Amino acid sequence: MPESFVITMDGPAASGKSSIARVLARRLGALYVNTGNMYRAVTLAALEAGLDPADKPALRAWLPSLPLRYPIHEGQVQVELGGRVLSSEELNSDAVNGAVSLVASEPAVREQLVTAQRGMTALGHLVMEGRDIGSVVFPQSPHKFYIDASAEVRAQRRRAQGQDDQVGRRDQLDSTRKTSPLVVPEGASVIDNNHLTLEQAVQAVAQLLRAQGLSVPEGDNP
Repeated sequence: MPESFVITMDGPAASGKSSIARVLARRLGALYVNTGNMYRAVTLAALEAGLDPADKPALRAWLPSLPLRYPIHEGQVQVELGGRVLSSEELNSDAVNGAVSLVASEPAVREQLVTAQRGMTALGHLVMEGRDIGSVVFPQSPHKFYIDASAEVRAQRRRAQGQDDQVGRRDQLDSTRKTSPLVVPEGASVIDNNHLTLEQAVQAVAQLLRAQGLSVPEGDNP
């Protein structure tokens, strides 16, 4: 296995990329990085500060004072805001779901978080998932994947999670923004995750990684 690698995993909301990336990271002994949580943390902080996510000048003026840190816990990079580790419930609230695409479309936000994401290579092997990891953050990685599923399937998954997430609207916003839009990265392997179990999806990615020269253990069940 090479000294250092970055596996990038992009795709729309609720495509299953987070679950696949988390299992792969564990099996590879790599750090799992959910970059979506980083954008969600900025969104949550902006809402708590009383900012309108659509007010881009106010967002840019406020951004330098944002106290974000990224501690590691049990093989995952977490998001800490002002000394407070943010919970999944906070990061995936309806309010954050409704505003995160607006905040993520601000170039200053993306510039700050992309710099932080690239700096995480100093931590070791990475399995990083998001919207622009293979296209913008690490376009030179030889291990790029795009996890896809239909809007209907993804909406069903969100409802099963008890979340009211308008995936179609987020897809449209994320795919049409001027800065780092959601695209299939050049050279990425596309995984159709409409009808795969988690283990089947992990094995599909693992098989391709093995062909690319990485040794992926079978590991435990997801």
